[in-house]
Amino acid sequence: MKQSITIIIIYLLTFSAYSQYNPGAKQISLSNSDVALSNDVFSIFNNPAGLSQMNWREVGIYYSPAPFGLTELSNGFIAYHEPTDIGSFSLGGMTYGFDLFRETKIALGYSYNYNKKFFFGTTVNYQTVSIKNYGNNGVLYLNLGGLAYIANDLRLGFYLHNINRASYSNTENQIPVVINAGISYDVIDELSLNFAVDKDIKYKASFQFGINYDIVEYISLRTGFSNEPSRFSAGIGINYLNYSFDYAIFNHNDLGFTHQAGIIVSFGREENRNKSIRKNLGIE
Repeated sequence: MKQSITIIIIYLLTFSAYSQYNPGAKQISLSNSDVALSNDVFSIFNNPAGLSQMNWREVGIYYSPAPFGLTELSNGFIAYHEPTDIGSFSLGGMTYGFDLFRETKIALGYSYNYNKKFFFGTTVNYQTVSIKNYGNNGVLYLNLGGLAYIANDLRLGFYLHNINRASYSNTENQIPVVINAGISYDVIDELSLNFAVDKDIKYKASFQFGINYDIVEYISLRTGFSNEPSRFSAGIGINYLNYSFDYAIFNHNDLGFTHQAGIIVSFGREENRNKSIRKNLGIE
């Protein structure tokens, strides 16, 4: 029995990086190429610099009950954003796993913008792991992010995950150390192209590409792909009043397809997301 539990734990640790950063159905449908887009409440996990593009309050919930049909990989995130005169603050939480193995995280984020063109952000995370019959442990780690508007329709972004290389019980690399950088270009106001390079220090660099198209006022279509590992993704967003319902699907070479869903509720946003951000930043 103990051997079986050990095998399950090793299996979960192998896939735990999947749940530790880059949540959000919109982000996943873009194959996580959004480091220079980062314009919703889940930016606390993906690139906290993007939070201060928003001058409204926002809350989001993301849940994946059985990735690839495996309830043991169940994961969920919640995030909250509060804009203030001294910058944007955010609070987030994560849970991953099941009763034999569970990881949880609490994240506190802050973002500041300079001249509404340069954005800087940081997230302080406290993450714990609990393994049945093996005990539990917790670590504190830091993420940093940046975003810059090179032109009204062109953004550069970067994100550093776990820069202090924290890990459980002095065992290296259990929490990913990741460098992510990319660009986002608005071909037209309704269509953005997103490119990113994601480098986990343990693996080869992954090249990511995603398209976000607001085909009509209430519907957004998304697709993306990446390599290392090879992945195709797609999704849809339904945007009605201050509610955004997002759905994503992506494939794994060995495990097949899986689905995610999320909802974001905005408070005080007067127009759709892109128009509201452009208005807040004074972009015509």
